[in-house]
Amino acid sequence: MGEDYFEGLSAAQRDQAHAALTGAFGRAPIDGVAPVAGGASTASTFRIDTGNRHYLLRMEGEPSPLRNPHQYVSMRIAAEAGIAPQIRYLDEGARIVVIDFIAQRPLHSYPGGSEALARALAALLARVQATPVFPHFVNYPDIVTRLFAHVRRTGLFAAGVLDPHVVRLERLREAYNAGLTSLVSSHNDSIPSNILFDGERLWMIDWESAYRNDPLVDVAIVLDSLVRSRELEDVLLRAWLGRRPDEGLHARLEVVRALTRLYYAGVVLSASAAASWISEDTDLSAPTIAEFQQAIRAGRLKPGTPETKHIMGKMFLTSFLTGGETPRLDVAV
Repeated sequence: MGEDYFEGLSAAQRDQAHAALTGAFGRAPIDGVAPVAGGASTASTFRIDTGNRHYLLRMEGEPSPLRNPHQYVSMRIAAEAGIAPQIRYLDEGARIVVIDFIAQRPLHSYPGGSEALARALAALLARVQATPVFPHFVNYPDIVTRLFAHVRRTGLFAAGVLDPHVVRLERLREAYNAGLTSLVSSHNDSIPSNILFDGERLWMIDWESAYRNDPLVDVAIVLDSLVRSRELEDVLLRAWLGRRPDEGLHARLEVVRALTRLYYAGVVLSASAAASWISEDTDLSAPTIAEFQQAIRAGRLKPGTPETKHIMGKMFLTSFLTGGETPRLDVAV
């Protein structure tokens, strides 16, 4: 039953993993178990092969202080709507789930090219937002503020360096709350690694951050991470809305987009801080997108390293202040 592949887990986790396999498949023989790499979370994931079919066993890592207690409720709703893979076993207490495995193809291979993908992404977000509403967790600017406060406490940056970001964040919080309307089901982490293309349709996975939220949060994240031109932004927004967006929506989108950028600055910089490779940085200068991409291609920066994450964090901090383009988050993984 793939015990060798579970050796990296604690004894209690190994027991939970085997209990999950029994709960999902009963006495059916397990033909193979293989670890699955990738993703920015601390979850342990394994592909399970049985009966000529493939499944994914996912076990959460150490819970964060910002852990969303409603993620599995949201996942169930999304799975019942056919947006997330079908759930075969779930133990909320053990924080372990077995779902159908999605054999993915590159998003850029989506039939019809980038415009068709933008419309498909819009339809996917609209489907999420049309589900029975997810439970409420936190007001979005509040969780952005909490995460950014953590970054400031890490000692990555010298005192006062991030003061302009604090001032802008407070202004954005006021603008966000003043324009707040109805909330909808939201994935809240709709980055490329969490949107899978199986050759026919799109799926969403990893519902750790899913809860009731502003409808523009997922839209803003997808625009920054997957739809990277003004023309394609217009395609996605029109398809998502069913009409041309007005000035009010664009203004609201800029507020939400800035908040999502600071959120991902916090995510990336928190990961950088964990490696403790730098402290009291006084320099917030960041490369352009072209310079960053060239450094990756030339091997001067390597995806997933603390140095790359730190530089990406600075790029997100810059985009938060200026509204400029953001780096691709998959390089941080």
